[in-house]
Amino acid sequence: MKSFFIDLYYDAKNMAIKDPAAKSIIYIILLYPGFHALFFYKIAHALSNIHMYFLARFISQFARFLTGIEIHPSAKIGKRLFIDHGMGIVIGETAVIGDDCTIYHGVTLGGTGKEKLKRHPTLKNNVIVGCGSKILGNITIGNNVKIGANSVVLKSIGDDKTVVGIPGKVIK
Repeated sequence: MKSFFIDLYYDAKNMAIKDPAAKSIIYIILLYPGFHALFFYKIAHALSNIHMYFLARFISQFARFLTGIEIHPSAKIGKRLFIDHGMGIVIGETAVIGDDCTIYHGVTLGGTGKEKLKRHPTLKNNVIVGCGSKILGNITIGNNVKIGANSVVLKSIGDDKTVVGIPGKVIK
């Protein structure tokens, strides 16, 4: 239980560092929907891990109602995820997000409807996903990748790249 609150504290501290509009950690804890979504996700994920799927989904749907951010309880999220603004974000059931990632509003980490087991993307560490972007399918986005706003990424991307466009193309 102690690590639950410690992780939340580091999530809030990370948000305070990354967001110039953040006034304090208390400000973030009380007012940031991205923080609230992570709070509920951590509870739902713990319940999902002990096979209490209905309660986990109920909590995730409640969080979606409150925040406009939908995170499936079975998704795997690393440390210090920063969800900025957040409205309209969807993180699918088999999505994996590494440490120190940033996701802006309107992002979908979704499936294409073709896969059966792992259907959603994997983001490695330090990935930035611009607002409105869609990352679809069982693909991997490498470390330190930046995905431009409104991009649609359908293929895996290697480390240290910048991707823009529809479909997403590497520009760096």
